[in-house]
Amino acid sequence: MAECDSTVFVIDDDEGIRFSLARALGKRGFVVETFASATAFLEVFDASQTGCIVLDHGMPDMTGLELQAKLVADGFTVPIIFITGHGGVPESVQAMKAGAIDFLEKPFRTEALVERIKEAIKTNASKSAQREKALEAKAKLDMLTSREMEIVALIVSDPSNTTSKEIARVLDISPRTVDHHRARILEKLQIKSIVELIDLTISSNSVTR
Repeated sequence: MAECDSTVFVIDDDEGIRFSLARALGKRGFVVETFASATAFLEVFDASQTGCIVLDHGMPDMTGLELQAKLVADGFTVPIIFITGHGGVPESVQAMKAGAIDFLEKPFRTEALVERIKEAIKTNASKSAQREKALEAKAKLDMLTSREMEIVALIVSDPSNTTSKEIARVLDISPRTVDHHRARILEKLQIKSIVELIDLTISSNSVTR
């Protein structure tokens, strides 16, 4: 995914920093949106947008670490690059442990930030593709009946020991009925094998924002 297809969200309470970063990144082909506070960002943030966040650590209303913690708690996976004029080792360690791409101290080289942004966008594009695959898998599985989902659960839990006869014994139905359900499951999910069914189920279980 190209940089121009993604958005760099710059969140900093310093107007000068916001202006200079927006100008520098814009010249390099990035789409940039700026916010003076974490609250302002949260009011308009759309999780479907791909990109990354360039986040000041020391903002008054909500610190960068507090915003990161909220996004993580809410299940959002957008990559974050911290920038700070007075960050310490504990803060940077905390940010990195929570999944930040980097923790840059001001003043920093613009090119160093650009490289981190490119890395973050690449990471986010990959996660977005995985999320789309997961959502498609979940949508397919949601089409199944409760009985069909019971059979899927049994197959996925022990693929080597899920003959129609064994499933019939567990569910107290006939093997022929199980065969009918299995055929319907493959038809509905548009797959041809148990391996594909397992892959689809794993993908569905990995849905994140």
